[in-house]
Amino acid sequence: MNDVLNRLSELLEQRKSADPASSYVAKLYAKGMDSILKKIGEEATETVIAAKGGNREEIIYETADLWFHTLVMLAKADLKPDDVLAELARREGFSGIDEKAARVEK
Repeated sequence: MNDVLNRLSELLEQRKSADPASSYVAKLYAKGMDSILKKIGEEATETVIAAKGGNREEIIYETADLWFHTLVMLAKADLKPDDVLAELARREGFSGIDEKAARVEK
């Protein structure tokens, strides 16, 4: 699965220099972070609705859209999926309550 994320991450990086008229992702980048974040919000809502409905295929489809747009946001912020995976690995084995309590405000 990590291979898929890495390949997609590389493609999203390439789209930063693409013509917005020829690439959906390039168009999102050109519109800026606020537009990308709005799209993530829309996809999160659609994912919640799909989960409430309980249709397996809709849940998968909407979650894929949510993850995709989240990856676009990470790329816009010059972050990689591996950055998030490293954070998840860091948290592995810790209680969520303990991990949250240990966070330092930035």
